[in-house]
Amino acid sequence: MRTLIEKLPVVVRSLLGLTFLVFGLNGFFQFLPQPAVAPEAGAFLGGLVSAKYLFPLLKGTEVVAGLLLLTGRFVPLALTLLAPVIVNIAGFHLFLSPGVGMVAFLLGSELYLAWAYRDAFRPMLAARVEPARSALAPEPATRPLARAA
Repeated sequence: MRTLIEKLPVVVRSLLGLTFLVFGLNGFFQFLPQPAVAPEAGAFLGGLVSAKYLFPLLKGTEVVAGLLLLTGRFVPLALTLLAPVIVNIAGFHLFLSPGVGMVAFLLGSELYLAWAYRDAFRPMLAARVEPARSALAPEPATRPLARAA
């Protein structure tokens, strides 16, 4: 049982990463069949596509974040990039094209991984933080500069 609990973050991270990698790539290459959607959902998706930059930016972000999750590198950054994407996916599926299965998986995975990596988010969630000392004043030189003769 202990081994399962220790491996759960890796399993959830891999599943979430694979999900976003596949659906992100599908946005560029359309290899999965597209389900029929309600007219309101179609209008929303059409708006994303007609904006020219937004849909490629969205799908590119999904691909990059999916790869980061799959490789286990910069996981907190990937989770931060995916948070607004998941909120919009949830809104889309709750209000425009009902379906809670994928929403439950995405939200559950994101929240679980945010909890699992909570130490990385702790400084970002502090109410008051002082700027780094190097941002206030440059570090003093450790040795004097030689003068040109």
